[in-house]
Amino acid sequence: MLSKLKELSGGIPDPLPELRQRDTSIPHAPFRNSNLSEEEKKATIRNALRYFAPKHHALLSPEFAHELKTYGHIYMYRLLPDFEIKAYHIDMFPCKCKHAAAIMVMIMNNLDHAVAQFPHELVTYGGNGQIFSNWAQFWLTMRYLSKLSEEQTLVMCSGHPHGLFPSSSAAPRVVITNGMVIPNYSKQSDYDRMFAMGVSMYGQMTAGSYCYIGPQGIVHGTTITVMNAGRKYLGLEDLGGKVLLTSGLGGMSGAQAKAATIAGCVGVIAEVDESALNKRYKQGWLMQKTSDLDELIEMIREARKMRKAVSIGYHGNVIHLTSGELLVELGSDQTSLHNPYNGGYYPVGISLADSQRLMKDDPPKFKEEVQASLRRQVTAISKLSEAGLYFWDYGNAFLHEARLAGCDVMLDDSSSATTQFKYPSYVQHIMGDIFSLGFGPFRWVCTSGLPEDLSKTDEIAAQVIQGLMKENIPDSVMQQYSDNLKWIQSACEHQLVVGSQARILYSDHQGRVKIAQAFNEAIREGKITAPIVISRDHHDVSGTDSPYRETSNIYDGSAFCADMAVQNCIGDSFRGATWVALHNGGGVGWGEVVNGGFGLVLDGTHSAEVKAGSMLGWDVNNGVTRRAWAGNANALDAITLAMAADPNLEVTLPNYVHND
Repeated sequence: MLSKLKELSGGIPDPLPELRQRDTSIPHAPFRNSNLSEEEKKATIRNALRYFAPKHHALLSPEFAHELKTYGHIYMYRLLPDFEIKAYHIDMFPCKCKHAAAIMVMIMNNLDHAVAQFPHELVTYGGNGQIFSNWAQFWLTMRYLSKLSEEQTLVMCSGHPHGLFPSSSAAPRVVITNGMVIPNYSKQSDYDRMFAMGVSMYGQMTAGSYCYIGPQGIVHGTTITVMNAGRKYLGLEDLGGKVLLTSGLGGMSGAQAKAATIAGCVGVIAEVDESALNKRYKQGWLMQKTSDLDELIEMIREARKMRKAVSIGYHGNVIHLTSGELLVELGSDQTSLHNPYNGGYYPVGISLADSQRLMKDDPPKFKEEVQASLRRQVTAISKLSEAGLYFWDYGNAFLHEARLAGCDVMLDDSSSATTQFKYPSYVQHIMGDIFSLGFGPFRWVCTSGLPEDLSKTDEIAAQVIQGLMKENIPDSVMQQYSDNLKWIQSACEHQLVVGSQARILYSDHQGRVKIAQAFNEAIREGKITAPIVISRDHHDVSGTDSPYRETSNIYDGSAFCADMAVQNCIGDSFRGATWVALHNGGGVGWGEVVNGGFGLVLDGTHSAEVKAGSMLGWDVNNGVTRRAWAGNANALDAITLAMAADPNLEVTLPNYVHND
């Protein structure tokens, strides 16, 4: 394998590999509609040919034209690597600096077949969250990373490696932007056109920033959400016998089954794609499955009676489950409604195969069917809610798309620029106050790929949290530390690793810094055998401006402003991040959100320790401050505590509180 990985340093293979047929044994992205004009199609092919020497153009031109016509995008299947893509040990990658090799580990993990949703189309998750736009970009990026020195920065523009540019050892090794188009051109039709032409790309959140760790991240986030929903809506710490009804078992949503059982409830998850359902069942994350509605009802009744934590997959449309007897207490939806008309949501009454044909052959009709299904689903949710169901929007643009479909979901219909829906975003009612305390999804990846290194990090993180819990901290903070201590102590037994040896927990500024620095010390002392990459989900305290999700509980009029995410990325870049990313789009769709992310390599050096302290403080407190100025009482308390602990932090606090 070492010889194969050395090929990464060579860039685009020349001579070109033989053309291969598309592998039908793995899932593939649906046809991408774009409505390109004839001139735009010619430009698209020219854009793809730019990556190749002129001697190859005659061969590749008809091939790329065929891909564009058949799949709606030029992926360059000819260049698919002929070796297994996964997160190999960091020492196996060709490189001049270890930080570049760590980035290669992360990229390879994002494209691992066990991790990626549509690996041959370079889609990591979310239906269309790309890491690259085509395979030429993969090969060129890997070549640049193999040559990258500590005096250079690689610039990535929507999957395209712009090149290596002189910088300094203190600068990021990679700077990434995805989908950063002029604001007036962020409509879905603009995205479809620009992505087809290969000039812009939807990086989702952690796909295009190389920080996805498989479904474990959303398992943790969903577990925390369901636990806190039980506290808020049902007044319960123990969810035994309570039922969560939701839909989606794909890339991100596939985590819902595992999260439900960890939270202690009965999870019922509908999925129209049988292959996605079976993948989670074989994985062991989905415990039972059926396509028979009567059998499903009996399964639910039995689980309720036995107070058994179990996950049940229903092969069918969730609309079939939202009528009749009320057997559920909690409800949500996690289909990819940020991408409703290109495979993110399938209409009721039409098979998956027929839906995909309709999507390709008659997009307007497919849109009509999707919107009709949304109207039926919202009507059913309304009836169930009147009977006692607590439903929340899980930040997948469900209510936003329902509004566009003509559903009566707004509290105030007088304005379209509002986040006030009849059903709250989970951030508004559940996670917003947690974010405001500074708690959010802190992640790490062991670049050795060794389970024993991951086990050591679990042990270290638990020790740090236990130490923090002995300090004089508010009850609200203690609750979060307690939840996450339980999580990290049982993480290994839940078998959450898919792909790289990675972990996640929610922590605040103080916890993130102390955990990162403890990891760095363990690497220096040889207790952990190789560098660790720390990162986070962009779905965090300060990384994302998203009026229908992360910042939906900002009520001072700034919910549609994106200064925070941009400042987050800029600030991380000069405080020590190994790489930074800024995206248009993510989670709720292109044009609906701006988000930033980072990666920081801990290699045991004093420099890494200093960078972790400086960068992680900004990465959290930037968002806490914004929330404090929006009037959140938790954020006011959190930033006051942060200033007391750090004499170099000074924030003028507002003299009012909007919401508490």
